[in-house]
Amino acid sequence: MKVYQTDEIKNIALLGNDGAGKTTLTEALLYESGVIKRRGRITQKNTVSDYFPVEQEYGYSVFSTVFHVEWNGKKLNIIDCPGSDDFVGAAITALNVTDTAILLLNGQYGPEVGTQNHFRYTEKLGKPVIFLVNQLDHEKCDYDHVLEQLKNIYGSKVVPVQYPLETGPNFHALIDVLLMKKYSWKPEGGEPIIEDIPEEEMEKATEWHKALVEAAAEHDEGLMEKFFEQDSLTEDEMREGIRKGLVSRGMFPVFCVCAGKDMGVRRLMEFLGNVVPFVSEMPKVFNTRGEVVPPDANGPTSLFFFKTAVEPHIGDVQYFKVMSGTVHEGDDLSNADRGSKERISQLFVCAGATRIKVSELRAGDIGCTVKLKDVHTGNTLNGKDCENRFNFIKYPNFKYSRAIKPVNEADTEKMMGALFRMREEDPTWEVEQSKELKQIIVHGQGEFHLRTLKWRLENNEKIFVNFEEPKIPYRETITKAARADYRHKKQSGGAGQFGEVHMIVEPYYEGMPLPETYKFNGQEYKVTVKSQEVIDLEWGGKLVFINSTVGGSIDARFMPAILKGVMSRMEQGPLTGSYARDVRVIVYDGKMHPVDSNEVSFMLAGRNAFSTAFKNAGPKILEPIYDVEVFVPSEKMGDVMGDLQGRRAMIMGMSSENGYEKLVAKVPLKEMSSYSTALSSLTGGRASFIMKFASYELVPSDVQEKLIKEFEAKQEKDD
Repeated sequence: MKVYQTDEIKNIALLGNDGAGKTTLTEALLYESGVIKRRGRITQKNTVSDYFPVEQEYGYSVFSTVFHVEWNGKKLNIIDCPGSDDFVGAAITALNVTDTAILLLNGQYGPEVGTQNHFRYTEKLGKPVIFLVNQLDHEKCDYDHVLEQLKNIYGSKVVPVQYPLETGPNFHALIDVLLMKKYSWKPEGGEPIIEDIPEEEMEKATEWHKALVEAAAEHDEGLMEKFFEQDSLTEDEMREGIRKGLVSRGMFPVFCVCAGKDMGVRRLMEFLGNVVPFVSEMPKVFNTRGEVVPPDANGPTSLFFFKTAVEPHIGDVQYFKVMSGTVHEGDDLSNADRGSKERISQLFVCAGATRIKVSELRAGDIGCTVKLKDVHTGNTLNGKDCENRFNFIKYPNFKYSRAIKPVNEADTEKMMGALFRMREEDPTWEVEQSKELKQIIVHGQGEFHLRTLKWRLENNEKIFVNFEEPKIPYRETITKAARADYRHKKQSGGAGQFGEVHMIVEPYYEGMPLPETYKFNGQEYKVTVKSQEVIDLEWGGKLVFINSTVGGSIDARFMPAILKGVMSRMEQGPLTGSYARDVRVIVYDGKMHPVDSNEVSFMLAGRNAFSTAFKNAGPKILEPIYDVEVFVPSEKMGDVMGDLQGRRAMIMGMSSENGYEKLVAKVPLKEMSSYSTALSSLTGGRASFIMKFASYELVPSDVQEKLIKEFEAKQEKDD
């Protein structure tokens, strides 16, 4: 295989909703470019994409597939991404290491929720978009309606380059208004018959051609002037204008294809090779120090590892993009993230599970390697005198969580090892060993996402597991000031134990003034601050500890022991055993014994005084509240809003965004446990949502009573 230069390489992400036909299109692209000799079929489980057992079991894509095609002296690196929102991590990764997105549409449905989600990600990352309408041979396909939907959602930037002469089972021809030619195919597809446009189509084709020329001219002043002078542009000028329009996201061209019959595929590759922006034309990438790293084949070698696949009999296959320089087989590189040295013993370009050996890859190219010692997804390998690190991929927050337990407890360590390996393949799987909840929790993007993880553990690793709803990380706090004292006294022969602590507790808020006087049961307590310690609690919130003792009632050396006692009680609040937060503690008096006082005595006295005071200070339970944004078709808005209100949600606002309604709400985490499943059921899978932690808020009194009773019942049972 020839070595491709940076200006001969184009990197493309293939996106689209489940069922749009991405796997079928991949087969046609590989077949037409000669990488494979015959097209596989999903039903026969012999496609280049979807080759992992879990994908063949469920019948949908779980992982992205990296492949390449060579066409007209250009190398097109394409990453075929899963359509389901549960596996959105693969699409986000692909968009970050490619330069253009193809958004594939199912001709019978048009833009779907997956289209909307993927388009939003291209928008955030500023990537060019080409819409590709597939399955034109389906009897329910209505191309004009699909085009109308696209224009309604994405506006006048949507510009058709092709239109079919007929859709449905008789589809076999289209008009290309860029080249102003008719393309038609025999029943077996493949090579097109290219002819002049029929007379009856000339008026429509000319009108669409003019709209395309206008759109192309808009993105270059020189072309615009020429268009005004001559009312037309040459084919090359149009390509240049479209390329500039793609780069600026000023236009979204629309193409047609029937992947199942291999019609329109060659013309698509021709357009990708001729018009899609090169790596060097896209916005520059920055390393973690904020320095630009241009894709220069003569620069220092720097590889970014964006994907890991674990394959039977091979182990880890590591996929990378050459960010800068040139990498050769046998190069020794250093891992900027882990400090280790690595040798690239083999270099490959990819076509799914098939790997083709190459001797070198240049800046902008995508390849893979095997048998690296210590490289993980997200790592950077550098050549001499190069210290790049990259951290430009930002994944969405999780949406669905389950506590996981092996059926056989002896498998816990083995299960954890497998979970961390699987996270290498999909960084949107998160694994948390919660000391607070005493559970191992796996977070993901939805029920399908975690069901896939369970299937792989049980079928690939032979580790059988159970899922259960995770506990909620409640917090406890107080709502008023209270006072308590406690004397710890113990005499058991020889030196005894003695410590007495008097303290006041009160709710803490940011910017709170220093305490001066308090009144409890008619008695006034004056406070003089000797020292103050502000502790940021690892579970959120603060503890402020003030020493206000006078006259040496408690020696300063015992204050750390009292604080330790307070902290130990804050780790187990009295209402539900949850962490306590946002409390100010004032130690204002106490007593010591010259012989029997020690750290243990004051730790126990502090702990018990705090416990009593906390219970008398109007203790309340706080629950985690999440900001939730739901993207929903307008006709389903009422159902979704009603469901959220039933989940104790506070609706914060509504707006329209690219053809979908956006609903913003604050919802308790407790109520979000199975929301992804419920939302899918309510909307037929046409809605999506994102959530992120907002704050801790007081639970309603009826919920608090219920939680306290549940905790007390559990305590009795454990006793």
